[in-house]
Amino acid sequence: MQYEETVLYVTAKDVQDAERMGRVLVAKRLAACVNILGGMRSVYRWKEKIEVGHEAVLLVKTTRKAAKRALEMIVELHENEVPCVMSFPVVDGHGPFLHWIHAQVGE
Repeated sequence: MQYEETVLYVTAKDVQDAERMGRVLVAKRLAACVNILGGMRSVYRWKEKIEVGHEAVLLVKTTRKAAKRALEMIVELHENEVPCVMSFPVVDGHGPFLHWIHAQVGE
């Protein structure tokens, strides 16, 4: 069974930037909750050079209906030229928590 909830995976330059974006998403009811994980290291190719960077990760809990608006807001707020934003559908979860997500997002 597929649920109507979605988790967005987003990287940010640091914990402060992640919190700034997370606060906007929750305040605008585009997310019920945003978890911020600091201390992540990324290895990636950028402009034909291998880079290693320190970043933070946001796990944005939202609904499928609000995910598109949340993604657009993240891209608008993000400082990177090509922000990492990916959506993952929720395939299972604790019913009361999933209901809470909908209540917080305002659907």
